Amino acid sequence: MKILRSADHKRMPWKNGGGETVEIAISPQGAGLADFDWRVSMATVASDGPFSIFPGIDRTLSILEGNGMRLLIEGRDPVVLTRESDPLAFAADIAVSATLPDGAITDLNVMTRRSTFRHAVARIEIDGEKREEFTRGSFMLFCASGTVTVGAGPERIELGAGDALLFEEGRSDGLSLDGRALCYAISIGRAEKQ
Repeated sequence: MKILRSADHKRMPWKNGGGETVEIAISPQGAGLADFDWRVSMATVASDGPFSIFPGIDRTLSILEGNGMRLLIEGRDPVVLTRESDPLAFAADIAVSATLPDGAITDLNVMTRRSTFRHAVARIEIDGEKREEFTRGSFMLFCASGTVTVGAGPERIELGAGDALLFEEGRSDGLSLDGRALCYAISIGRAEKQ
């Protein structure tokens, strides 16, 4: 288990140079944008434009701050993503462009290499006590806003906005959550071999 504090996240330029990304976690440790297995990051999008292309990568986007983003994804109808929307999954190696109808946004971006990994992202509103189960692969709980106390076995860890808790090996006993927060549960597992 690793506690990933907001103040320690790595800042780096976008692949296309159009902005800045805050990297929360990457695997393997020290990998670059061309050779990661999976990556979780945040980015502030301040102007309309195309997304970077990542060959062989699947991605899921969630809006953390701001008033939404309209996405034009090749082969799909336009979609508006807001803070209340479920996370949106799509391929990162097709043409995607964004427009900002009401100013800059900050998003949460989860990416996995399609040939070897799969991921799922769930938006979780916590108001009091809740239990979250996960059983295999890597799992991250990311606190987008508010505060949550996470019970992992005998340990109790408090997460604030921007903090995350990463389990690199699956647990079968789940987590107890207590607080008032908006969190994202990110599961990452090996892809099934065809």
